[in-house]
Amino acid sequence: MQTTFSIKPCRFGNLILLWIFCFWIVAGNVSAADQGAMPEQQNSFYNDTKHGWFWYENPPLEQQEQQATPEVPAKISRAVPTLDSYSIDELWNMYPDDFQELLNVLQKKAVQTPSEQNILEYLTMQDIARRKALAYTNATMYVTQKHSELFNVNHVYPTTGPGVTARVSMQNDEISQTINRAGNDHALVFFVKSGCGFCDKQAGILSYFVDKYGWQIKTVDITKNLDIVARFNITITPTLLLIKKGQDDYMRVASGVIALTELERKLFRAIRLQQGNTREDTFLMYDFQKGSAFDPTSILDKGKQPWRIPP
Repeated sequence: MQTTFSIKPCRFGNLILLWIFCFWIVAGNVSAADQGAMPEQQNSFYNDTKHGWFWYENPPLEQQEQQATPEVPAKISRAVPTLDSYSIDELWNMYPDDFQELLNVLQKKAVQTPSEQNILEYLTMQDIARRKALAYTNATMYVTQKHSELFNVNHVYPTTGPGVTARVSMQNDEISQTINRAGNDHALVFFVKSGCGFCDKQAGILSYFVDKYGWQIKTVDITKNLDIVARFNITITPTLLLIKKGQDDYMRVASGVIALTELERKLFRAIRLQQGNTREDTFLMYDFQKGSAFDPTSILDKGKQPWRIPP
């Protein structure tokens, strides 16, 4: 009997399976033959393929460097002073900064350990400080009395009843004389507006001023004289300005209602400034106070050294 063979074409899917099967056999034989010769690290890919996130395993934690534990500094022992190391003379003549430092340390010592000895030392330091302050006060009173022409202001600004009466009288006389003399070449500009009740009150006060000094007062309605208002920058009523003939400079005397006595004082100072009889640094000073302790620049006289004790 004769056997015949025939080759039938296989389907494409069967061909692929056949090819994979052959590759698996060849790869297995190669792996088995060379397994002893290949290093273990080269097979990690094949051995560890079923590890990792997809197989529900957490990745290995990186080994953290162990940080050195900081050393705890040794406790510092403080040298707490005691008054047994000082004599009364040393404490009395101690420089103020050193005395204050010692006083602060003894206070903390007494608070930290409020024993009888610690509190007694701290109160002793306080008592010495009080006595030093008392000594300074006594010495200061001696110096100011001995050199009263330099530091005592009672001769120009007394505080006793008769002295106050005399001082006020001298001030009022100087104010009245200055305002009376300036009436010929000075004038007041009075800025008002309709419906301003404060302006009406100020107008009544100014009528007394005119009767007393005979000055000229120019009333300007800010709603009708916009050019003048812009020139002097008037924003409040009532406002009083002092002007002088032949000068463009002006001085604001008051903004708002002002009493007659206060008007006289402010006008007196403004007149003296415009006349050059005072400056900004002597603005509040009267003539009878020149050269005294109330004169701030009198100490600047050449060759004057008030700290030198006269022979």
